[in-house]
Amino acid sequence: MMFTAHDSAVKLLVTSIPVWQVLFIRSCTILAGCFVFEGPPLARKVARSPIIKPMIVRSIIILIAWISYYTAASYLQLAEVTTLYYAAPIVGTILATIVLREKVTVARWMAVGVGFCGVVIASNPVGLSISWPVYLALQAAVLWASGMVLLRKTALHEKSHIQMAVSNILFIILTTGMAIAYWHTPTPFQIVLLLLTGVIAGTGQLALFEGMRQAPVSVLAPFEYTSLVWAFLLGYLIWGDIPGINTFIGAILILSAGFIIIISERMKRRTATA
Repeated sequence: MMFTAHDSAVKLLVTSIPVWQVLFIRSCTILAGCFVFEGPPLARKVARSPIIKPMIVRSIIILIAWISYYTAASYLQLAEVTTLYYAAPIVGTILATIVLREKVTVARWMAVGVGFCGVVIASNPVGLSISWPVYLALQAAVLWASGMVLLRKTALHEKSHIQMAVSNILFIILTTGMAIAYWHTPTPFQIVLLLLTGVIAGTGQLALFEGMRQAPVSVLAPFEYTSLVWAFLLGYLIWGDIPGINTFIGAILILSAGFIIIISERMKRRTATA
């Protein structure tokens, strides 16, 4: 929900402010929040983290994924880029079985499949052909899934605030030059929206990192599909977009994917307890 709200705020901002500047200010806001929680020792904890290298690699992967996604979104329709991007949960589940050696149950595979079918029905993409924007959207999906697998590997060995600090320090370093080169002086309303974007993104990152500490990738992956429901809801509230009947059918399937995971994991836990 938070990442969808973040994307909506970014969509409002990038009409007049370069995406590099948005990402730069957002990362500065998140890093300031990490300092509030951890205090002055944050810099020392980041420098001494035993998994600093994989966190840096993951941050670079995620940054490239975001740049690929926003670039593709500027050329493709929302339905098209959304459908292509939602290959990520499927890729993530496959990578989890290979890299993390997770045992993916039939129910988890079913949830991924049902969720993806819901996205296709809700988005209703037509006329897609292989092109550079399509490739970028698929690249974003694969990179995001790879980043989530790396996040699962690192989440168990470091606090979420430290991981968030590493990611956003790297984002600041990589976006500073472009942000300065294309700087646009924001209005007071845009300043508030930029700071709010950072708060929303930071909350979403914290929730994601903590979720990865608690559950396998194959369990969490299908819940990414629920962001499409929030996307259509915010699209209606902000831009007045009215979803069609296919959207509601797709939303039902997407929510069903989440319920499949919840019910199967609860039954699995009860069996283990017994």
